[in-house]
Amino acid sequence: MAERVLKMGMVGGGRGAFIGAVHRTAAMLDGGVIFAAGCLSSTPERAIASGEELGLARSRNYPTWRAMLEGELSLPREDRIDFVSIVTPNHVHYEVARAFAEAGIAVVCDKPMTTTSAEAESLVEVVRRSGVVFGVTYNYSGYPLVKQMREMVGAGELGTIRKVVVEYNQGWLAGKLEGTGQKQAAWRTDPAQSGAGGAIGDIGSHAENLATYVTGLPIEAICADLTSFVPGRRLDDDANLLLRFEERGGVQARGVLIASQVEIGHENDLRIRVYGERGSLRWSQEDPNYLVYCADGQPERIYRRGNGYLGASAVSVTRLPPGHPEAFFEAFANIYNAVGRAIREHAGGLEAPAMFDFPGVEEGARGVRFIEQTVESARGTLKWTSMAAASRGDDRR
Repeated sequence: MAERVLKMGMVGGGRGAFIGAVHRTAAMLDGGVIFAAGCLSSTPERAIASGEELGLARSRNYPTWRAMLEGELSLPREDRIDFVSIVTPNHVHYEVARAFAEAGIAVVCDKPMTTTSAEAESLVEVVRRSGVVFGVTYNYSGYPLVKQMREMVGAGELGTIRKVVVEYNQGWLAGKLEGTGQKQAAWRTDPAQSGAGGAIGDIGSHAENLATYVTGLPIEAICADLTSFVPGRRLDDDANLLLRFEERGGVQARGVLIASQVEIGHENDLRIRVYGERGSLRWSQEDPNYLVYCADGQPERIYRRGNGYLGASAVSVTRLPPGHPEAFFEAFANIYNAVGRAIREHAGGLEAPAMFDFPGVEEGARGVRFIEQTVESARGTLKWTSMAAASRGDDRR
């Protein structure tokens, strides 16, 4: 029996928005979703024009997200959208997500889920009460070989985890691109739209989620150094963190997290290395179909996506045979597919993400807390030991 095709609505993602097209393509990649309704811009005129360009029916091409919610709720249940995808700048996420979730409509929200932890915890409570399906698009958790890493770590193949190094290196904001009117740079460097974090919120939150997803270890403590290198920039464009993870097996793993948008020569260089007492794993998003495994005292092994020797979690999200690259769109699609399975099986609430393996509202809230705590840590100075003070025999911090 064929699966029920789900109807997607979208808020944001119209003209000039790169990520909206990514979400639509990914959601519809496997034929289980159709794009049925939308409010695709913050101004009614641009919203309508964007919807017309994308072929939305006039009756479901809405000028505002509130009109969209009202219009969809006025339809018979079998005709209205099954979920809404929210791909706006960060400051809009909370109000829209809360309204649709309270109305009983499932939500897929881009990250970071909100701009404050108070808003994030409010959404956790809404999902707990309403029982809706709520996904957050930390899309890198959707890569097959990231799932392979998680499965190998969980099976104990590396032994107790000792160290995690995760980096997200970009160079596109090395100059003051926001001063040229470039839309993506403008809102990402504006605290009113992006929230408290710049690079740490935009790409550092992906790095945090990847480290925690792969290892299963929550971050317990942070020592952070945030910098705004570009003159006049109001948010950080470079982040360097020391991490301490939750203790497991009598060992507290340490970590290093780098998130920078001023590293000239880097595009979307997200990579992770995990070291245990018996072995290590390393993976790079720019070369995502290969995973390197090193066991102590043995030759290096390379796992390739699409092969039968991989674990069930990697095989289940693989579409193509070996040698045919799968990457960014497919990883996003794996998140949407997992959310879709939860919707079809009426399995919402806080338990659904664990059951269907997608980032949920609790992961979204954790990511927002991570951003806030990183900013707070960076504002302090007690973590630093002065080399000049040390040379004087002064141990003041």
